[in-house]
Amino acid sequence: MTYNEICIALANAEIENNRGEASMLICHFCGLNQAELLMRRDEDFDSEELRAAVQRRCRHYPLQYILGYWQFCKETYRVTEDTLIPRSDTEKLVELAVRLLPQGARFIDLCTGSGCVAISTLAARPDCRAVAVDLFEKTLEIARENAEQNGVGERLGFIARDVLAPEFMEELGKFDCIISNPPYIETKHIELLDEELSFEPEAALDGGDDGLDFYRAIIGNYGKYLKDGGTMLFEIGCDQAKAVATIAANNGFGCEVYKDYSSNDRVAYLTKHSQT
Repeated sequence: MTYNEICIALANAEIENNRGEASMLICHFCGLNQAELLMRRDEDFDSEELRAAVQRRCRHYPLQYILGYWQFCKETYRVTEDTLIPRSDTEKLVELAVRLLPQGARFIDLCTGSGCVAISTLAARPDCRAVAVDLFEKTLEIARENAEQNGVGERLGFIARDVLAPEFMEELGKFDCIISNPPYIETKHIELLDEELSFEPEAALDGGDDGLDFYRAIIGNYGKYLKDGGTMLFEIGCDQAKAVATIAANNGFGCEVYKDYSSNDRVAYLTKHSQT
């Protein structure tokens, strides 16, 4: 298949960035870089792996899973169907964590998935340490690998627990910050999502009937595991700012909402006042 043939196949399958994805697929499966591809766009690349990858992509199987990795912040992450694909919107959560964490902070990342939030935060803040929590061991295996590959393995611990059952926190002590990009899509909307999302783990998407189950559980039950003056940082759905702020207020937290790079509400910053 030539570069143009792959572009046409992807375009016919309604893949929006067909040219960019054609380049990534050829470079990945044929061992080229972008500069080399520019000189060889008319070449017929005889690769069964490439052909199979194009066919899968035309069926809207996620490009990230086909490649097996994805860029997030300044790091590269291994991704599989056991992990949610890191998205650029979530980089705002990391940006704020890097800026707002106190010097020498110890934080916990709930629902860590690929580990991208904790790992990219630690990569930018070598003074910090963290614990990453996820329900599934297979997911944590990927996160551990990502931590090692990105040079933060010695500062990041992992634990397989159910975030909705916070008793495990008793053994971990207190944290300067609780960070989470939890499942926040309403259950009834899961089946209406874009086709590509159907390949991602449903447990990482489903936030319950109103999408707020994890916010209620974490905000309502995890405050006692924060140090005095401790904070919480959440990624939220673009229409959830008011609901999350209400949950925060009902549990004695202040809430400030930050927008992502598309000007959508994306991060909720909760502050816990010092105890007297």
